[in-house]
Amino acid sequence: MSDNTVFKLLGRRLRLAVIGGGPGSFIGAMHRQAARLDDRYELVAAALSSDPQRSLSTGQGIGLAPDRCYPSGQTLIDAEAARPDGAEVVAIMTPNDSHFRFAMQALERGMDVICDKPMTNTLQEAEALHARVQYTGLVFCLTHNYTGYPMVRQAKAMVMEGYLGEIRLVQVEYVQGGRAKAGPGGKAWKEDPARGGPSLVLGDIGTHAHNLLCFITGLEVAQVAAEVGSIVPDRITHDYAGAMLRMGNGARGSFWVTQAAAGVENGLRIRVSGSMGSLEWQQEHPQVLQFKPLGAPAQVRTPNGPGTLPLAARASRIVAGHPEGFHEAFANLYTDAADAIAARRSGQTADPLSLHFPNAMDGLQGIRFVAAAVASSNQQGAWTSL
Repeated sequence: MSDNTVFKLLGRRLRLAVIGGGPGSFIGAMHRQAARLDDRYELVAAALSSDPQRSLSTGQGIGLAPDRCYPSGQTLIDAEAARPDGAEVVAIMTPNDSHFRFAMQALERGMDVICDKPMTNTLQEAEALHARVQYTGLVFCLTHNYTGYPMVRQAKAMVMEGYLGEIRLVQVEYVQGGRAKAGPGGKAWKEDPARGGPSLVLGDIGTHAHNLLCFITGLEVAQVAAEVGSIVPDRITHDYAGAMLRMGNGARGSFWVTQAAAGVENGLRIRVSGSMGSLEWQQEHPQVLQFKPLGAPAQVRTPNGPGTLPLAARASRIVAGHPEGFHEAFANLYTDAADAIAARRSGQTADPLSLHFPNAMDGLQGIRFVAAAVASSNQQGAWTSL
């Protein structure tokens, strides 16, 4: 990881507030730890729960002053915007239906935003939020954290530098088993389409798979022919989606996601094939990127090993042969966003290597993909344009 650009440009850490991610939240702790890993943020305020008393007690439990533990996200944004030492960046990790509301409020108050995926529940909201980001010029980072792995960034850089030639085939799958048993999951809001979105599996992990595919290839999905539904009996929410893809350059692809594959833990994997070779990566073995050039022996790339390109080197913190994982990948997005925010706030030009974090356009494309996949499925798998 690079030197602390935030200190160089601002002489201090960025002031961060978080909304959501309180007691029992895996992703909330992940956001806070990611923000601190590279020492670019100071956590100054939080609204950790929709229950005011729990928000106060849990906020104090992580070291915040009582007057900066807020009963709601709206109250936090209003109060922090009015303070001379108020939060400059707001991180949002609430249920999906409130991402749009809190992100818009923060942008309107001049705050940069880091938001958990999916960006919104509806295409209309995604278009409006993207337009607001463009209008304000503020930084918006969407935490598709798998794009932060060094070997995912190595794959992107190799595609950009022409190692694969023309991209012709793409395959991505994200297979989990947490919902293999009948009955509701652990979070009630996810079972409600009004809060969790029109497709639970596509919003939860499908947007990750779609974003990873687009991030590595630099391409967008042009058309999709999909089947979306449930494979566990008597389940209302979606736990499966499969699709054929046509990419913007004419490449063909396949997409498969489920949360109902019994016994599987977190099987995210991708293969990208071009006219000159293929790349393969699995999240459960993130240190290894396989490169299979046409007519030559297969190669293995590892973080900071031979052939590491600058985009991947920026994402690595330790020497070759030592493992880096989920926490560090998540932190890379926070660090890249911090460097971009500090550059914007100081009137400087950001390091181009810091600008590969998922942004509002990526979030909009993710929601377009979900909408098109659901529409295609409703039409018996008809090819549907994004």
